[in-house]
Amino acid sequence: MRIKGLIVLLLTIFIGCSVSDDNSRENEVLIKKYVLAVEENDIATMESLLADNYVGLGPSANDSINKVGALENWQVNIMNLYESVKYSKSRIISVKVPDGENKGEWVSVWAELKIVYKQDKKEVTVWTNSVYLIENGKIVRSFTFYNEADVLEQLGYVFINPDYL
Repeated sequence: MRIKGLIVLLLTIFIGCSVSDDNSRENEVLIKKYVLAVEENDIATMESLLADNYVGLGPSANDSINKVGALENWQVNIMNLYESVKYSKSRIISVKVPDGENKGEWVSVWAELKIVYKQDKKEVTVWTNSVYLIENGKIVRSFTFYNEADVLEQLGYVFINPDYL
């Protein structure tokens, strides 16, 4: 009886979220192009892959940015902050959410990023998860998660509780 229950549970999960169809593969290729554009500092390609109504969220709860802001932010980072950004140990998965608030075709990228900073050539390693909503061959929304404090600590920042000052 337990085996039948487990099988029903697994079938429900697989039916609820499909993970392999032609759109999924196309969406994964789109996201691979976007990741490559980030690594190559290719703002024009990034712009071509983001929808005009794009909204990026994260890593903090109140962080949000539109297409113009995202492209301007990357341009500033490329010119002033980052020597390089390289994805490694990257894994991509697609999922189609059939209904509800987050209905749509999503692609998630789990990666280890190596970022080298221009000023002092310091390198940080950060684990990230970015989740992209794809519509009509464009990225319309993204959620990005990573530990900002970890990056700052790797750069030498020290966190001090103001109650101890």
